[in-house]
Amino acid sequence: MSPVRQKDGHPSLADLVRQVYPELRLIAGRLMRGERPDHTLQPTALVHEAFLRLFGSDFPVTGDPQQVLHAAARQMRIVLVDHARRAGAEKRGGGWQRVSLESGDTALDAEFETLVALERSLVRLGELDSRSLQVVELRFFAGLSEEETAAALGLSVSTVERDWEFARAWLHRALRSGDRDHAGR
Repeated sequence: MSPVRQKDGHPSLADLVRQVYPELRLIAGRLMRGERPDHTLQPTALVHEAFLRLFGSDFPVTGDPQQVLHAAARQMRIVLVDHARRAGAEKRGGGWQRVSLESGDTALDAEFETLVALERSLVRLGELDSRSLQVVELRFFAGLSEEETAAALGLSVSTVERDWEFARAWLHRALRSGDRDHAGR
């Protein structure tokens, strides 16, 4: 079956989804392996939620599978953070029930706080250097290699390596210091 083309010559949204879906399932599986074992989201649900958020918005469908992959990987990160925030809100009284202090789950609290701190730091990194944030999203969240990231962003591999090194160091410092104001690049 040949791809259905839109009037502008780009592949249809359905064709783009078919093209990137297998890769997004792999990315979602990697992301979910980093979550706690009793997480209520499954990789397929994570991909579908990301697609709903992505294509329910004003996302411009240009026909570029790498653009869709990048945007969907970003949405998966946001879905996981939102899910953690909801779980944290419920734990702190949203669906309250009396629990003794000895049975409180401090590991879950620490995981929630770390995830929220990471998201805050990623937002700050994006404000400081949006290209470095894109490199982090593609390398870490989408699992692309340096070469694949360079191709997706139209950069040289050495530029991706520099941005990756900068972003990792900046995020490490931000997370260690509690994301207090960091100087620019």
